[in-house]
Amino acid sequence: MRDDRYSRLFFLGQIVATPGALAATTREEREVFLYRHQIGSWEETCREDRMENTLALFHQMRILTVHTASGGKIWVITEADRSVTTILTPEEY
Repeated sequence: MRDDRYSRLFFLGQIVATPGALAATTREEREVFLYRHQIGSWEETCREDRMENTLALFHQMRILTVHTASGGKIWVITEADRSVTTILTPEEY
């Protein structure tokens, strides 16, 4: 197995998921979304939010990514202080 810890851009902190996100995703999907979120693989996130995420890496701001799960759209949000990362549906925001 490849050691990729150095490709991760920031810490996730405590990882939590809302009931809607748990119902809309599989465990494997959540793991993939967290990994993509943390390494900067933000293709499904709109251009403006991708730009904000890049700034957030250097200015301690919130990081938001969008992903498509088997049960619909999922957001992953890491708080500015990197204490918590939440997996949720847009409706639960």
